[in-house]
Amino acid sequence: MSKPSNTQIVSPDLPAPRGHFSHAVKAGNTVYVAGLLAFDDQNAIVAPGESGPQAERIFQILEKILRSSGAELSDVVQMTSYVTDITLRGPVNEVRARVFGDTKPASTLVGVAALAAPGAVIEIDAIAVAS
Repeated sequence: MSKPSNTQIVSPDLPAPRGHFSHAVKAGNTVYVAGLLAFDDQNAIVAPGESGPQAERIFQILEKILRSSGAELSDVVQMTSYVTDITLRGPVNEVRARVFGDTKPASTLVGVAALAAPGAVIEIDAIAVAS
């Protein structure tokens, strides 16, 4: 049995990941996107403590990563959102509805005590199947 080949995706449009991981890994037509925080181009968290602007930035980053892997936002089939306070989901849902339109990926929302960067209140990972 042959092992499927995996391709590490590191978008040239983004700063390099801050640890030993890729922005995403593509296996066949499936793209597994690492957890994304709302870093700007200088590696600072956008709008510390604010879920809406952070979600906006995360979806911009997600789109760049997907483009680098040959996929797009409409190819997203599953997302997990990690928030430091469940009440922050309202602004996130507003941004998500605008960004995805009629596309409605399967989704999980998880409340967490903290995220990996000070001021970050949301992290999102995703799975897409490139069409």
